[in-house]
Amino acid sequence: MFKEKLENSIKKVLEEFDIYDDKIDFKVEIPPEGFGDLSTNAAFILSRILKKSPREIANIICDRLGNEADYSRVEVAGPGFINVDFSITYLSSVLAELIDAPDFWKRKGDTRIQFEFASANPTGPFTVGHGRQAVFGDVLCRVFSCRGYGVHREMYINDAGRQIGLLGRSLWVRYNQYLGVEEELPEDGYQGEYLIDIARGLAGEIGERFKAVWNSEAEAFFKKYALDKMLEDIMGTLKRLRVEFDNVFFESSLIDDGTVDSVIGMLERKELIYESEGARWLKVSNFVEDDDKVLVRSNGSYTYFMTDIAYHYNKHDRGFKKVFDIWGADHMGHIPRMNAAMKALGIEDGFLNVIVHQYVNLKREGEVVKMSTRRGEFTTLDELVEAVGVDSTRYFFAMFDPDTHMLFDIDLARQRSNDNPVFYVQYANARISNVFRTAKEKNVKRSRDSLELLDSQEDRRIIKLLTIFPEILDSVVADYRTNRLTSYLEDLSRAFHGYYNKNIIVDPENPALSGARLALCEAIQNILRSGLELLGVEAPDSM
Repeated sequence: MFKEKLENSIKKVLEEFDIYDDKIDFKVEIPPEGFGDLSTNAAFILSRILKKSPREIANIICDRLGNEADYSRVEVAGPGFINVDFSITYLSSVLAELIDAPDFWKRKGDTRIQFEFASANPTGPFTVGHGRQAVFGDVLCRVFSCRGYGVHREMYINDAGRQIGLLGRSLWVRYNQYLGVEEELPEDGYQGEYLIDIARGLAGEIGERFKAVWNSEAEAFFKKYALDKMLEDIMGTLKRLRVEFDNVFFESSLIDDGTVDSVIGMLERKELIYESEGARWLKVSNFVEDDDKVLVRSNGSYTYFMTDIAYHYNKHDRGFKKVFDIWGADHMGHIPRMNAAMKALGIEDGFLNVIVHQYVNLKREGEVVKMSTRRGEFTTLDELVEAVGVDSTRYFFAMFDPDTHMLFDIDLARQRSNDNPVFYVQYANARISNVFRTAKEKNVKRSRDSLELLDSQEDRRIIKLLTIFPEILDSVVADYRTNRLTSYLEDLSRAFHGYYNKNIIVDPENPALSGARLALCEAIQNILRSGLELLGVEAPDSM
């Protein structure tokens, strides 16, 4: 709001100069403390057009802005920067707007996009790495949705490859071992204890039906049973983490419905597939600096690359304007070949957008936790959630830049102190709720009629912070850094805690000022709760 106000004021001056043009790209920014509410470099940009010094132009702009009642101070700084302070009348009118329109930060729109995240080979419980991606993707979906995008959430299940076969065979071995039959796990089989638990339950269901029996019927049964159990476990974990999807898409469906064969036919007609060493290859090198890649192995089975191409063709066919895939850093090598595949299919640039996040390590008692399958090592996402709670799990995953390796501090996440950032933000919200309870007990009411009394530097700073919430969300949309949102909420909480400690908010002897301060608290709480909701974190009224 503030930035838009100053931008519009500058544009009016440009119209006076008869040089208004949307392409004139000046910046409006929040300057360091003590240099005003906002600052702009407009004079430097205009100096090139008007052939005058920046300071001379800045003086002209200041003369114009000084005549507007919405500014209390307009001055030139340095070689031509313009610093402004807004009048208390304008500040109070903005705060009134925020209170009257608590959803001011939401934007309507209908651009249809898709986010695919938390996709996996369903061969075991979700790890903490899966957790980072699940929360990261969920928060992005929430932010994009509130900024006017029609978001479709999808999870892709790799259920057609060799790994599911190994999982089924491994479960069969564990089932037979439980029944007393000595069987060896296959090479590269799955050794996790979770299969022993599943095998025990399975034996209770079907008895000795497949005892020492391995044939096509057994293979199909154990593959399906293992897959269903793993998906049940995974979806339960995600639900506990407050992550939901509009659709779960199975890799096998692309083979069953002929999509894979159809895409192969399209690429063959474009002469982009050739045979070598019994396999069929895509001419990736025609489009990007990368080696050609196998689509169909010599044994006739499809590569993951082949089914992934078909999957993205399917996404495009469903009418999404853009799709956003969230991948772990170990999939970075897959990006160039997928870009090549999109070009090969004639899909427009910008359709496929890949967001990469880095790895996660856990820290407990000052030491990095080794990732292993031993009990108590917090290797599964469920174990982590049980240890620190859903709120801390989600907040901590969201508060790291996706480009950085994450060290999840278990001890810090469990603390109920201001050192724990999620507690700190939640406590600000709870403190405001307590202020409202106190005001009710003392019969002091919130009021919009005396907002002009909020003229301290602390008041101004908080009001400015509140108005930039939509800008923070737009920055997350632009660069996918969910940590911008957590940092903002911590800044706002810090401002409120300082304000609370410095001022008497509920004072029956001064109802006008108290009413205004309560109204300010209402606006603060709205943003805190909205931000926590976007993070999928609860906002308790007492702590």
